[in-house]
Amino acid sequence: MHLLSAILPHQISGAQHAYMTMSSNQFDSQASTNYKEAFALFDKRGNGRCTVDSLGDLLRACGQNPTLSEIDDLQKGLGPEFDFESFQRVLNRPGGFRDHGEPEEYCRGFQVFDKDMTGFIGVGQLKYILTNLGEKMTEDEVDELLKAVDTSSGQVNYTANPPRAHSSPLGADLRAAIITRDPPRPGTLRSAAPVAFSVLKAARLLLISCLVVLFAVILAPSRFSVFRLGSLAQQLRKTPLLSQIPLAQRFVSTMASEKFANPPQRPPVFNYTPEELSAGIDKIIETKRGVADNVIASTTPETATFQNTVQPLLRTDDETVGENFRICFLQNVHPDAAVREASLKADGKMRELGIELRMRDDIFQRVQAIYDNKASANLDTESATILDKEYTQYVLSGLRLPHGPERDHFKKQQLELSRLCLEAQNNLNNETGGVWFTPEHLEGIPKTDIDVGDLEKGTGDNEGKVKADFKYTTSTPLLKYAKNETTRRDYYIAETNKVNQNAPIFQTIIELRDETARQAGFKDHADLTISAKMAKDSEKVKAFLADIRTRVGDGGKKEIAVLRELKKQDYAERGLDFDGEIYAWDVGYYSRILKAKEYSLDENEVAEYFPMWKTFTGMLGIFEKLLGLHFVELDEAAKARLSPTGNAKDIVWHDEVVVMSVWNDEASGGEFVGYLFLDLHPRANKYGHNANFSIGPGYVKADGTRNYPSTALVCNFSRPSQGRPALLKHNEAVTLFHELGHGIHDLVAKTQSSYCHGTAVMWDFVEAPSQMLENWCWTPDVLRGLSSHWKSGEKISTDLIDKLMKTKHLNEAMGTLGQIAIGTFDLTVHSPDSHEAVKKLNCGRLWNQLRGEITGVKGPEAVGYGMEWGQKHATIGHFVGGYDAGYYGYMYSKVFSTDMFYTAFKENPMDGEAGRRYRKLVLERGGSMDENVMLYEFLGREPNPENFYKDLGLA
Repeated sequence: MHLLSAILPHQISGAQHAYMTMSSNQFDSQASTNYKEAFALFDKRGNGRCTVDSLGDLLRACGQNPTLSEIDDLQKGLGPEFDFESFQRVLNRPGGFRDHGEPEEYCRGFQVFDKDMTGFIGVGQLKYILTNLGEKMTEDEVDELLKAVDTSSGQVNYTANPPRAHSSPLGADLRAAIITRDPPRPGTLRSAAPVAFSVLKAARLLLISCLVVLFAVILAPSRFSVFRLGSLAQQLRKTPLLSQIPLAQRFVSTMASEKFANPPQRPPVFNYTPEELSAGIDKIIETKRGVADNVIASTTPETATFQNTVQPLLRTDDETVGENFRICFLQNVHPDAAVREASLKADGKMRELGIELRMRDDIFQRVQAIYDNKASANLDTESATILDKEYTQYVLSGLRLPHGPERDHFKKQQLELSRLCLEAQNNLNNETGGVWFTPEHLEGIPKTDIDVGDLEKGTGDNEGKVKADFKYTTSTPLLKYAKNETTRRDYYIAETNKVNQNAPIFQTIIELRDETARQAGFKDHADLTISAKMAKDSEKVKAFLADIRTRVGDGGKKEIAVLRELKKQDYAERGLDFDGEIYAWDVGYYSRILKAKEYSLDENEVAEYFPMWKTFTGMLGIFEKLLGLHFVELDEAAKARLSPTGNAKDIVWHDEVVVMSVWNDEASGGEFVGYLFLDLHPRANKYGHNANFSIGPGYVKADGTRNYPSTALVCNFSRPSQGRPALLKHNEAVTLFHELGHGIHDLVAKTQSSYCHGTAVMWDFVEAPSQMLENWCWTPDVLRGLSSHWKSGEKISTDLIDKLMKTKHLNEAMGTLGQIAIGTFDLTVHSPDSHEAVKKLNCGRLWNQLRGEITGVKGPEAVGYGMEWGQKHATIGHFVGGYDAGYYGYMYSKVFSTDMFYTAFKENPMDGEAGRRYRKLVLERGGSMDENVMLYEFLGREPNPENFYKDLGLA
């Protein structure tokens, strides 16, 4: 049986027809209630009246199918507003409205999904549409629908006779309007097909009204434009801010315009073999060396200009950076160990090449000559910024050292540093440890967070036990929920020591950094690195952290006292002896209890309203509204069609990866922006944190056309389990939006060179754009709009949101002090009084001392384990991944992020005009200009910390 036969009854009964056309003599009380509810959704002011320009949308929402001319005629007789009684007269006008269910229209509608005009659409595609768009069906409902359809081929026939291209043949069974298989029951009507808008609260609206809107948009855009659809969706939402987000508009405009189906640039491929990775990186190295040699052969320091020296080097970077980034990226995500190993080796080779080229004195002589004469060079802002940064990097790389043994030694140390950092990061990526517990020791952890039955089972000495690994999806719930304090303590200690092989590596790294910094003429490594950042002065940074520590210190003590009292009560209730202390492994556990007791907030209850993919779609909608973007997920057919090899699997590194093409929306010109890759769940040997990776920066090619960027979100959110989709706790939703913000920064940047594209900004500014976006996840109306209960589709209640809002600053002083402790450790090990002092450092002891002193929370050292019990610093990838003497940037950039939010978005976070201004003045510029100037232009003044302290409650 073909699709329409399955979802169409063979004959419309008189009762069904009467209900559908809603003639006056069948307008029963329940139907009247339904229409009143729909009317109320369009009654924006709550005065019992709707504006006349909403008439067409309201009629369609109530199942009618008016033409544009009919709407115009009806509006003329109503005046500027109309009440429900007047609307009833319109509904029951003589002759009614055009019937639904013209078979030709439904066929043409399904043909939108049938690009090759075969008469079939894929089962998976149909299921996705029915369960993800509009008023969604459940998977069980879809399965029930498809029982009557032949799906053995993986395709569904939607007409009895497959159509030829550009024709609309009809099957013999296409005679009825599309409604549910059983006659609709008043009050329980729901959509059974893709719809063009989400009716949210109006779940009782007729299926047919939803379908007609979809097909009206597909078939008659002149009668029902995308923009009218956006207006309807706005009217149907009661939330003031998110009502501005055209979530449904993305899908409809995708169908309405072929341009969004055909990006001008194909996505990159990831189908490398280990041998191809090695050969590819060798070719890049050969090319870059060759261009550098050509520059030296064709210029002298006296004849060197930006155009004949720096520009050729930049152009070569542009032409090779995409493949370079992708080759080195695969060590973090690829399932094949041989590919990861080859990627790691390739990364090492590129780092060595970077040091080699950076220490070429012949290139530096030319760059220095250009830099010394830059005042007369008439360079544009981006070129001048690149020149400044390049000159600084040569200086930091020891090019002021004399030729000979001293410089050779410096280079040798730099190469060793590069190797050690890569080794430490690889150890983190490939960590597979854990702790063996009996199921009883894991009591209290919800099955939805950790299903003990799914954990690895022990053998031998671990018989009867299960393994709790160290991934975020295990560590966070275990430390929050495990009732047994010994379990939490043992796990905390083990997780802290999960990569102790990195401890001696880190010690060598900080010694080499200190040695090379002093060789290069700097006081220490912190002095060297911070001189090239926004802060400029390491002493200024230390003072900044010390000031915040002083301001939040008392708050931290009060928060600890609250948790201590909770623990005292808990131990009394359980008949346990309480030693009067709160420990590091207690903080997450009693913070959760505090939320439940004092705020009546259950994190898992909140999570039920944020199924990951639906929430992510809502987040995309925010960027659509704010920045004028448009997102299109590529299905398997599209991936195959766009893949340079014709194979869909070649443009992803794992089957779970989702690919989206990103565009400017129609109003912003409709141009292609780039590709967004999503790898959001944990798996073995994958990067273990949450991050955004640039896998192909944008730039302007030599012929003047644009190379479009590609960027990847690599995260570790819990997988679907227990028959539930993947759900996001609120803090995870904040994290996802933060990382997506980095990805958007990478995508929308429009620089001439890849050198300063996207997030290639100062390290103490790079977090600011994403930190600013976290505020959206603390805005009640935005949160409500993002929410959709995984079962019912209901929005999160105002009461639950109010409870959540009250926890925004819960234990914030403790959290801030924790960040200060990490930043202080980072600066301390990178700014010793002498080189002999760094050699004597015991980093494990120092970390544990600073953590205890600054946060006020005791650790294992307080229960007999000694001050050298753990090597937590060895687990912090930031210290070996570019944030060395730069971790302070997380706190420092919050000054900028909070100032930007309070200044431009606090009053109206969904202000599209402010969003586009932010895109133009901040995001699009990437690192092409001084970040201080960029901020001044956006804020209209110098940035200041007033709003930062205000947000912390310290102003």
